Amino acid sequence: MQPRDRLSAKEIQVATLVWQGLTNKDVAAVLHTSEQVVKNYLRTTFDKLGVWTRLELALYVASHGGANWHTNIQASSRAPVWNAAAAEEVGAFPETTGKAKAAAAGSGNTV
Repeated sequence: MQPRDRLSAKEIQVATLVWQGLTNKDVAAVLHTSEQVVKNYLRTTFDKLGVWTRLELALYVASHGGANWHTNIQASSRAPVWNAAAAEEVGAFPETTGKAKAAAAGSGNTV
């Protein structure tokens, strides 16, 4: 079992959004939740994957398939797989706007 097989659907979603360069505030907006909830997801994701920083998390996602890393999770996993393509279709990623891109690029946001 890979460490990523232990992640919940929300942890997968948060990790993917962090890999895309979103800040905690941006991730919270996408998930319609608070920044503290995002920090909690990140903390548990860090523990499960054995990483210490957002950069290590992004590198983990990138080294395991990037945008499609969640599709490589074993089918035996109990957690439902979050569908990035479906979220993109409904505009769930705020990075498609110039304001969010600028915020993500200029932020040094940490957990």
